[in-house]
Amino acid sequence: MSRFFIERPIFASVIAIIITLAGFVAWQVLPIAQYPEIAPPTVTITATLPGASAETLSRTVAAPIEEQLSGVEGLLYFQSTSSSNGTLTITCTFEVGTDVNNATIQVNNRVQIALPRLPDDIKRTGVVVQKRSVDILLFVAVTSTDPRFDTLYLSNFMTINALDVLKRVPGVADATIFGARDYSMRIWLRPDKMAQLGITATDVAGAIRAQSNQYAAGKIGQDPAPDGQALIYTVTAQGRLIQPEEFGNIVLRSSGPGGVLRVKDIARIELGAISYDAYTTVDGRPTIGTAVFLQSGANALNVANSVRKTMEEIAKGFPAGVSYMIPFDTTRFVQASIKEVIHTLFIAALLVLAVVFIFLQSWRATLIPFIAVPISLIGSFAGLYAFGFSINTLTLFAIVLATGIVVDDAIVVLENVERLMAEKGLRPKEAAIESMREVTGAIIAIELVLCSVFVPVAFLGGLAGRLYQQFAVTVTTAVVISGVVALTLTPALCALLLKPSHGESRIFRPFNQGFGAAGGSRLPVRSRRPARRSDALAHRQGRLGDAEDSH
Repeated sequence: MSRFFIERPIFASVIAIIITLAGFVAWQVLPIAQYPEIAPPTVTITATLPGASAETLSRTVAAPIEEQLSGVEGLLYFQSTSSSNGTLTITCTFEVGTDVNNATIQVNNRVQIALPRLPDDIKRTGVVVQKRSVDILLFVAVTSTDPRFDTLYLSNFMTINALDVLKRVPGVADATIFGARDYSMRIWLRPDKMAQLGITATDVAGAIRAQSNQYAAGKIGQDPAPDGQALIYTVTAQGRLIQPEEFGNIVLRSSGPGGVLRVKDIARIELGAISYDAYTTVDGRPTIGTAVFLQSGANALNVANSVRKTMEEIAKGFPAGVSYMIPFDTTRFVQASIKEVIHTLFIAALLVLAVVFIFLQSWRATLIPFIAVPISLIGSFAGLYAFGFSINTLTLFAIVLATGIVVDDAIVVLENVERLMAEKGLRPKEAAIESMREVTGAIIAIELVLCSVFVPVAFLGGLAGRLYQQFAVTVTTAVVISGVVALTLTPALCALLLKPSHGESRIFRPFNQGFGAAGGSRLPVRSRRPARRSDALAHRQGRLGDAEDSH
């Protein structure tokens, strides 16, 4: 097989070019991340029951839902968190590799089964089931130096002007405002007056719910109507209340010795935040932080750049004194890791080429692994794309490690060709053909042994298997491509680039003497001078004798 490519070097070169182009194309489209996706997918269930204690939420809301979650396909465990502010969060964790969209549908179906058993207030506000990515890409912090713009203003400004825009950025799975303070009408009741007037908190909540609502009042003059009715009027009634004064005028009781009783008589009404549980500052200034989550399989660097450009556009509409910063950005670690790995890869390649040049002492011989090794390394990116992996710390580390492995195949072929030309006086093409006849089996054995070491790692289970799977597959892909190059392109390059003879340079003479004195065999150096007549005559007579014997 190798003789076919030695006699057709253009065909071998085309194969190498195709492998290289495939690697370059895959390099451009592969996602970039710091680590492989090893975190199990999660689905969150969120419900809100205002005024309920944590124990009440656990008994009346969490228990019915948890009963239905048992038996969901791929579900490892779920964790329920009930807080005193009336919020329940159930986090369902699934096995690694589970389709999160399918898992979300299954969890939502189970929640719908439990919904009739939940309190009426939960049914009205609804139970939210959504997939949640745990890969936080970066934080966007919006801060203000103007005391007029407090956290309440900043939270609602981000919700209205930036949150939906960030969610639409390609590659963003979700964006969440931590410590969000959405506008809410807060009614602070006065228990002493309520006790005197015989009013309970339930009465106040019922009155607000009934009088601050959107009703369809209907139409006047709609069919069936008397003859001669020419006009039809749509009745427009006041909908939900907006101002604190409107909520204060809600009637609680219209009869009795005290006359009409309104909400403002027993409470203080103000426009505030829905929750004051969290308060965020940066350098003592009020701040609202927005977490941007990375979509599965997205390129972290490209998404981070898109988020920065989006925030630059949004910042043009910020009021005076309002600015933003990115205090936490995971892509910094990704960039630093990639930079260090590329630096290490460059050093490793130089060391490999230096060793080859020192021992073979020929720039033509050094040029062969210099061409063959990058083909194997670049082609491994095509393998990453085929298996659906990403460029991360582990895959780049595998490429660095593979640099010293894939060069062995080229050295085996190259050194054997050099030996045959030095010992038997063969021409480069003849030496390449004879060399491949001797070492083809050894090269195939080398590839099989290396694959047998790394392939089993790809089949490990659990998080450890998921973590090292990409490492093993990357090394295996580079080794296989190296074997293909060693059987096709490397012998063809040996036949084209090597010369029948080269002398011993003065620069390498001390190294050769020291290497020989240290117990190593003397490096084969072919003289630039033509072979002596007696040696050439003996070689020719030997070949004639072999021909006569065969005749």
